[in-house]
Amino acid sequence: MITALAGGVGAARLLTGLTKLVKEENLSVIVNTGDDMEMFGLHISPDIDIVTYTLAGVVDEGKGWGIKNDTFQCLEMLKKMGLETWFSIGDKDFATHIFRTDLLGKGFKLSKVTEEICQRMGVRVNIVPMTDDKFETWIKVEEGLVHFEDYFVKRQAKDKVLGVEFVGAANAKPAPKVIDSILNAEMIIICPSNPIVSIGTILSIDGIREALRKTSAKIVGVSPIVAGAPIKGPADKLLRGLGFEVSAFSVAKLYEDFLDTFVIDIKDADEKGRIEQLRINVKVTDTVMKSLADKVRLAKAVLEN
Repeated sequence: MITALAGGVGAARLLTGLTKLVKEENLSVIVNTGDDMEMFGLHISPDIDIVTYTLAGVVDEGKGWGIKNDTFQCLEMLKKMGLETWFSIGDKDFATHIFRTDLLGKGFKLSKVTEEICQRMGVRVNIVPMTDDKFETWIKVEEGLVHFEDYFVKRQAKDKVLGVEFVGAANAKPAPKVIDSILNAEMIIICPSNPIVSIGTILSIDGIREALRKTSAKIVGVSPIVAGAPIKGPADKLLRGLGFEVSAFSVAKLYEDFLDTFVIDIKDADEKGRIEQLRINVKVTDTVMKSLADKVRLAKAVLEN
C-alpha cells in the first residue's frame, strides 16, 4: 500500500500519474483540510475537492480546480443579490458542497462524507481528510488575521506574510484510517504541495508526525520549489514570511526528521549536496508536470526510490 500526503493542484497532478502505475485501491491520500471554510452556509473543502475531481477525471484541467465545462449561473445570481462572490464556485461544484453540508448536518463526519462523495464519483483511491475536527489556516498580515482562502484568492496573495496560525490544531485529532495508513504503508509520498499550509497543516495534527517517524515505510518527498519559486501558489511568500529561504533545501529541512529521499528538479541540482548533509538521499529529475506523460514520468521516478 502507498500513502500520500497531499494539498491541492500539485499533489493532484502527481496522484494522476501514480494511478496510471498502481492500482487505485492500493493508494491512500491524506488531504489537507486547513483551507476548509464556510461560504453561503456551505462547507467547502478546496483541497479534497481538487484531488477528488482530478481522480474522477472531471477537473477543469486549465485551472487545476473546479469541474470542467461548469456553468456559473448560481454564482451570478448570488452576485445580483449583493453577496460576495470572490470564491468562484460553479453550479456542479455547488452540488458537491450542498451534498457535503447536508450530510455533515445529519451528523456524518467529514471522512465519511468524503468517502461517500468518492464512491458516487467513481473514485477508488482512498481519500481521507487529515482530520474530522474543525481546523482552519489563518494568515497574519498587516491588517490582522485572515483566512487562507481570503489571503490567497480574494486578496490574491499580495499581502506580506507576517505569520501563520493553525486554528484548531491544539484539539484536532487524525481522522480514522490516517495513522494506520501511515504505519501500514510500504511507501509514503510527500506530494509537491505547499510545505507550510498544505503539508505543514497535516504534520501539525497530533500523532501524524510521530507516525511518520515510527513507520517502517520508505518516505519519499517531491519538492514543490523549482529554481527558487513554486510552480503554483504562494509557497514562496509563506516561506519567506516565516524566515525561510525559498529553496528545495528549505523544504527538505522542514521534513528532515522523517524523510528518506527527496526528489528535486534538475534546475536545483546544485542543492543536492546541501540536502544530503541532512542525511536525506536526493534524486534529481525533471519535476515539472505539464502533460499526462510528465505526471507518469515523475510518478515512476518517485516509485523507483
